[in-house]
Amino acid sequence: MLVSLRWLQDYVDIDLSPGELADRLTMAGLEVDAVETRTPAFSGVVVGKVLSVSAHPDADKLRLCEVSTGAQTYRVVCGAPNLRTGMISAFAAVGAVLPGGFTIKQAKIRGQQSDGMLCSEQELGIGDDASGIIELPETLTPGEDLASALGLNDTVFDICITPNRSDCLSITGIAREVAAITCKPFRYPVCNLTEREGNIAEIASVKILDPDLCPRYTARLIRNVKIAPSPRWMRLRLEAVGLRAINNIVDITNFVMLELGQPLHAFDYHLLEEGRIVVRRAIEGEAFTSLDGKDRSLSADTLMICDGAKPVAVAGVMGGQNSEVQDNSQDILLESAYFDPSSIRRTAKRLGMPTDAAYRFERGIDPEGLIRALDRAAQLMADCAEGEIVEGIIDAYPRQIERAANITLASDRIGTVLGTDLCEEEIVALLKVLNMEVMQEGKRLSVTPPSYRVDIKREEDLIEEVARLYGYGLIPETIPEIKTQPDRDMRHRMVSKIRTCLTGDGYTEVINYSFTTPESVEALRLGEADNRRRFIRILNPLSEDQSVMRTSPIYGLLDTMRRNLNTGNTNLRFFEKGKVFLVRDGSLLPDEPEKLCGLLSGTRHEGLWNAKGTQIDFYDIKGSVEKLLDALGLTGARYIASTDQPYLHPGRACCVSWNDRVIGYFGEVHPDVLSRMDIRVKALIFELDVDSLADGYSEQAALKDVPRFPPSYRDVSFLVDRSVDTESLLRAALSERQELLEKIEVFDVYMGPNIPESAKSIALRFTYRSAVKTLTDDEINGIHMKLVKNVADTTSAKIRGE
Repeated sequence: MLVSLRWLQDYVDIDLSPGELADRLTMAGLEVDAVETRTPAFSGVVVGKVLSVSAHPDADKLRLCEVSTGAQTYRVVCGAPNLRTGMISAFAAVGAVLPGGFTIKQAKIRGQQSDGMLCSEQELGIGDDASGIIELPETLTPGEDLASALGLNDTVFDICITPNRSDCLSITGIAREVAAITCKPFRYPVCNLTEREGNIAEIASVKILDPDLCPRYTARLIRNVKIAPSPRWMRLRLEAVGLRAINNIVDITNFVMLELGQPLHAFDYHLLEEGRIVVRRAIEGEAFTSLDGKDRSLSADTLMICDGAKPVAVAGVMGGQNSEVQDNSQDILLESAYFDPSSIRRTAKRLGMPTDAAYRFERGIDPEGLIRALDRAAQLMADCAEGEIVEGIIDAYPRQIERAANITLASDRIGTVLGTDLCEEEIVALLKVLNMEVMQEGKRLSVTPPSYRVDIKREEDLIEEVARLYGYGLIPETIPEIKTQPDRDMRHRMVSKIRTCLTGDGYTEVINYSFTTPESVEALRLGEADNRRRFIRILNPLSEDQSVMRTSPIYGLLDTMRRNLNTGNTNLRFFEKGKVFLVRDGSLLPDEPEKLCGLLSGTRHEGLWNAKGTQIDFYDIKGSVEKLLDALGLTGARYIASTDQPYLHPGRACCVSWNDRVIGYFGEVHPDVLSRMDIRVKALIFELDVDSLADGYSEQAALKDVPRFPPSYRDVSFLVDRSVDTESLLRAALSERQELLEKIEVFDVYMGPNIPESAKSIALRFTYRSAVKTLTDDEINGIHMKLVKNVADTTSAKIRGE
């Protein structure tokens, strides 16, 4: 928000430099982003008085005049039609510089010497009027610098107003803050209006059909206004804060909105059917043309301002073309109302109309400030547009607007929270500076905030006010008491172990948005019957690409991979733990299972001279999953070939089963998925259910003595059908528990010459060991032959070489 220092000084005396004021405001919570010194685009121009005017001997449209600057008199040739003796105007003597770098020089015009120039608004760059020289108030002193005399030198602050401080979205709101932090008196603008004959209740009326969205609506009628440019002082105020002047009536509504924070709207009274206002919701699909010339189709929850027959404004947002003030308007019905902030926010967003009025209404305005703003604007219309204010005010107030209830504040709690030793009297004094009513009730304070502080609702808000007014810089630095939690719950410890295990394996954790694009299910090739195609839609999405809650984290990981590849990062290892959101039939709330996913891509060993170009494969991702499950204590997990997940490559994917329950999947990403996401390199992923991991998580470490006796090995090569997986052989070998069998490993898989085309050779190494002695061949052979026979019988495998 732009704030003019000159305008600010109308309501509070300021003896600080602009830099000091900016620092004080920032430390009070109103961050000043920039301070700009503004000066006019001319120099050397002063106030001049025309002493005499005579005809030019050689030109009918030019005249000769004498101009006094108090200390000196100049002879000037001027052709302005409004030139007259005694007028006060702007005089640029020889050496003055006008906008555009034009320097005034002594000249002869039609044979007569001219020692300077009398200037128009347009020539000075302070207005559009070029019809004649500028006429200045007679109260100005000749010789006075024109920029100082007109208040053209100014300092403008760009202040960042946080959403909760709607009371500071006005010049008086900032002035109240300046008064509080500098201990100076604050003053509202003086309003002395004079009402004329007539009774507004007999001429106009207001009916509110929806008091929940519009609890209060006030109005005044101003007759016989003359539409014209605004006075210079008002135009300068508006232009200083970035608003363009239009005409006196429109400018007054903008001026009062900026001055007091209350948006207003002016209707041409004669364009209102039956001379009345009706506040109601729109009819679904109702058409309306707003002031910006756009035709809009309204929804049924849009609050409208209507006359006796038609809508004339979108409440709190923008007026309509069918009731706007025009050059020939004479009678003005002036609106000052309070609208429900949530309703205005929804309407402005839906219609794409982020107006200055909506910006204030949706943050909350002062419900007790309506009449003050209404009277102020009516007085200005009488002063600046020669209007006549009809007697009386319409104040439709069907539903009382609730103010914040008395807030109880324990003075000793302020010391606890802030770490200060402020006494109760100091706290009361600080709160009263902010215009709060404070009553002492024993050891507690009962505080009532002013009506414009809609953000103060609880004790913590009051503590914050004390802190910022006392001064954040004066609060001593203290070390907060930290209560440790030596025994976190088991799930937290499990998640910590997951992170430790995966980061130790070279993975980096990523965090993606929980919302995604509806196109994600197409990219992952999910079938029509897949529940993951049913989305939870976001009511107010940031964009269509983030309009639904994710049902799978896989798309987010692949999108992260794509963005990394686009920036040249090719060797990728990252994981994510987060929720997915699945529609639950018969319930408004979705299921929110937590998933753990990881992704691998690139080479197995980055930067090693002796391992260049070795690409990761299925067994790298399998190794990561095995290592993780082993760290979490989920022993006995099985890995079974699977084609259940359409985003995984068939034949290069499997499911993870533990306790006869599928807890996840891993494998190579389907080439079609990679193509749809514009990824041109191989990727492998795993997805595990965190709740299932938690069910099997164990913190008991299995400790064994270091073996003292040597192992014995037996290698067997089985010939099996190509459809038989290695898991089947291992499961058959382990079906009978043998204490002397330490482990079984696959050390070779072969398909090729010397064996049938439909078969493959799988070689297993059996390791036997005893904890009490060295085993003999006879002790091993019996057990080994029994295990080999069990494998052959169960899987129809044949032993090669037999």
